[in-house]
Amino acid sequence: MQLRTARSRLATAVTAVLAVTALGAGTLTTAPAAFATTSASSGQADAALPVYPEGFYLAGAGTSGFFTYDYDSVDRITDLVWTPYDGGATKRLRHPKDGGYALAGNDVAVVGDDSWPMFMQSITLWNMADPAAPGVDINLGALNGSYVATLSPTSVLAQVMNEAGQAELHVVTKADATTTTRKITGLPKDATEFSGSTVLGGSVLVRYAAGPPDGRTGHRALVDVAAGRVTETYSSAKAGYNDDSGHLTFSASHAAWIDEPDNEDVYVTSVDRKTGEERKTLLGNVVDDWCYELVGDWLVYGAYWTHAKAVSLTSGETRDLGVTASDSESSADGSAVLRGSRDADGDGLFRVAAGPDGIPTVTKVAETGQVMPPLEIQQVHVPGTADLDKTGGKVTLGWTLSRADAYLDVTLTHTVTGKEFTKRLTAPASGTRFSFDWDGVIGGVDAPNGMYGVEAEATLLDGVGDPVYQGWLMNLVRTANPHDYTNNGSTDVLARDASGVLWRDDLRDRPVNGQVKSAQRTKIGAGWGIYKQIEAVGNVGGAAPGDLIAVDGSGVQWLYLAKGDGTFAPRVQVGTGWQIYNKLAGGSDLDGDGRPDLVATDGAGVLWLYKGTGNYAKPYASRVRVGGGWQIYNQLTAVGNIAGTASGDLVARDTYGVLWLYQGNGTGGFAARVRIGGGWGAFSQLVGAGDLDNDGRPDLIAYGSGGTYVYRSTGSATAPFSRQTTSLYSGEGTKFNNVV
Repeated sequence: MQLRTARSRLATAVTAVLAVTALGAGTLTTAPAAFATTSASSGQADAALPVYPEGFYLAGAGTSGFFTYDYDSVDRITDLVWTPYDGGATKRLRHPKDGGYALAGNDVAVVGDDSWPMFMQSITLWNMADPAAPGVDINLGALNGSYVATLSPTSVLAQVMNEAGQAELHVVTKADATTTTRKITGLPKDATEFSGSTVLGGSVLVRYAAGPPDGRTGHRALVDVAAGRVTETYSSAKAGYNDDSGHLTFSASHAAWIDEPDNEDVYVTSVDRKTGEERKTLLGNVVDDWCYELVGDWLVYGAYWTHAKAVSLTSGETRDLGVTASDSESSADGSAVLRGSRDADGDGLFRVAAGPDGIPTVTKVAETGQVMPPLEIQQVHVPGTADLDKTGGKVTLGWTLSRADAYLDVTLTHTVTGKEFTKRLTAPASGTRFSFDWDGVIGGVDAPNGMYGVEAEATLLDGVGDPVYQGWLMNLVRTANPHDYTNNGSTDVLARDASGVLWRDDLRDRPVNGQVKSAQRTKIGAGWGIYKQIEAVGNVGGAAPGDLIAVDGSGVQWLYLAKGDGTFAPRVQVGTGWQIYNKLAGGSDLDGDGRPDLVATDGAGVLWLYKGTGNYAKPYASRVRVGGGWQIYNQLTAVGNIAGTASGDLVARDTYGVLWLYQGNGTGGFAARVRIGGGWGAFSQLVGAGDLDNDGRPDLIAYGSGGTYVYRSTGSATAPFSRQTTSLYSGEGTKFNNVV
């Protein structure tokens, strides 16, 4: 046990609160299991010896292993680690929040509900010699008691307040579900504020106070646990009964503790248990960190800067043990361990035990090396919102683990549709940070916008221990595309075949290698042959996905509101008398109010404007005459703003196959037409398909028996399109009679 100055004693007392790790933004914490098996230690210098964790402090010594703890930067102990001497797996015990632990020289660790053992009332005993055994829970609070010392894997010494308000010392035992108590006799009635030592040979040395509240003095008593009585008592008025520097240690021949410093010197007081002779051994200056233990009738003491010494309490002989000692602990087998270094074999943990002649011998029992921490997800680097149009179509997702020797299984689940993306990260990108760039694609198709559950499960590469898990939520967003029916940012092209079946081809929001092609074809349904015209009209119902207008043979206009999952709500009648029109074009905002409008040409060649209202029950206002002479055109297409003006545009093909551009003027009219070029008569359908390549400009798809082409918008009114080949509808140039 190490003696520290008043400033450091409190910081390094073997009673601690679980440190709350300072995690970055985006971190979720989960309650850890009480124990977690760590993987085999790395950095072990000698395969025959276990590893003393580098950077850890000595907490306790059992008979089959030792305890260490990790000391954090804010004077709090975070983890207690058990390392067996036989080379078995280490065990890591984590403290409950606001709780602590207590050790007593055996293989049992006590975890309780207070950071100071003397205030623990709800405790659990973990037998590290049998790590598979369940913990034993004892409720000392129900007995009006608190913890003093650990006697066995199922029993403790406790201070219990009787009905008269006096403190008593009891043995409390838990067998199955039954808790029993047994009072220790031989203590004064005013004894109180007990604390205990290592249990040795069925006895325990306890410290207590006695006397009136304003004049209490310190005392020591040796308790025979089996007999249930005090066998020896010692007065120690100067020792400071409530000072943790008064480390209690005893052997078969002696009892010892630290006395309060005399001037600048610190002494260990030892008492011969047979003769009662008292002896004081000078350790050194009080400002130095000293540790001391009893091994038989030898007092072993030392410091980190000098070799430990063993002084015989009977003859006065002193021996140099050849080992520095920054920490020490006693064990229930009568030995002690020193944390230090020896010239012959370096840094590690050393056991000091009485040899056959009673003289202390030193044996190295553990090599200092690196023990990997338990696997944890320490930080989550997942944004709350991922706007793919602002990040180039990708979002970086990352998790910082406590270790690099792991793999990470990531699952992204769209909370509405249940669509999943999974990925296994087999190594960190850097350090212990596992990350990847997700392109917003699931199964080759752009993933739908909306909320995603982002789950990560980390597993050690060697399979040891349970996986660890973290969950997060992320909202995926993209700029609305008026030709998108699946709410994934990409253009969907609809095509009706000769049997009246409507099909949807979902393109990619960002074409791979710049090639526009179908990512997935889906059958929407049959019965669409009843319509004379089907037109994509953009968002007329208030939701982000685009909608459809269909006009049947009787001239009834029907609205199909897109649901955002590739399907449509049941049709709603929104108008009659539309049989007078031979061409419809919808989707462009022609008056600059932010809503898509519809234009139609009648048999007399008059172009009429239907302004969008934003109300799905009545999506269009009364018609407004734009102008005559439009009978010269056999194809009319709303393409959006392709020429850089303030509103949407139209393209119109005349009977000679010449395509003309009509730029919107922002008031529902158009500027003078501009000739785009000839040869467009080869196509049966011209589709204003929205932004196909994510460059911010709407594009055109031309479909016909001679092939299908993509015409990318250039932003120029004089040369508005650049042609590009596509595999879309390859070999299907005559299959469809309506493409929108």
